Amino acid sequence: MQSFLFWIKITLFIALAIAFSSCRPSPQEEGIPIEAFTPLATGKTITYRVDSLVFTQFGRQAETHSYVMRYSIDSSFLDNQGRKSYRIIRMIRDTLQSQPWKADGTFYCTVTRTQLEWVEDNLRQIKLQAPLRPGAQWNGNLFLTSNPLNPPYDFSNDDNIQNWIYTIPTMSSPFRYRNKQYEDVISVSQVDEAVNVPIVIPTAYAFKNYAIDRFAKNIGLIYREWESWEYQPNTGGPGGPYRIGFGIRQWMIEHN
Repeated sequence: MQSFLFWIKITLFIALAIAFSSCRPSPQEEGIPIEAFTPLATGKTITYRVDSLVFTQFGRQAETHSYVMRYSIDSSFLDNQGRKSYRIIRMIRDTLQSQPWKADGTFYCTVTRTQLEWVEDNLRQIKLQAPLRPGAQWNGNLFLTSNPLNPPYDFSNDDNIQNWIYTIPTMSSPFRYRNKQYEDVISVSQVDEAVNVPIVIPTAYAFKNYAIDRFAKNIGLIYREWESWEYQPNTGGPGGPYRIGFGIRQWMIEHN
């Protein structure tokens, strides 16, 4: 009898252990800590090459302007919520890096256990939000109002920017660009929508919104792409069709 009770206890113990372990989230469900992809510290710098798409001649000519940009973490401070934040100085120079650096503004970011908040050019975005795992979604432009890009861009692309849903499509994976390989990269798709692109019906309206960020483990932001523009056919109007908007492709070339 005692032996029988002993085996019943053992069986119950094993069953409870299995149930408990099955309730615990897997590493994939728990996600990857945000801090792994945002190693912020005073003195850290990342230098990028940037190709900027601009529309000149009243929107009738597309040009690419290229330059080098550097982010340098200047100092840390507590924001109005008492959270540790970092002030980042942004500087630019020519692609040959033959001219001195020129100041191009400052911005700041705040990283917590649950999110990375990024405030640049008066746009506050939640770039990352825990848990970092495949299929994760969040409202990254929650703090933006309608039409935050006007001025200078008087278009309809940002009418509902506050509703863009950021998504992590897959687990961290290798990413290769311009002959540089990164092993652990989180890709965050912010928006991917278009109408009549490529423009196959010149007499019809067209637009494109595409934005993605890529963060490498122990480095930070290594790649950024954002293209937002609209095409007005201007049928019967003087000058013909035109486009309003911008595009930017930014990739890391060095860091400390």
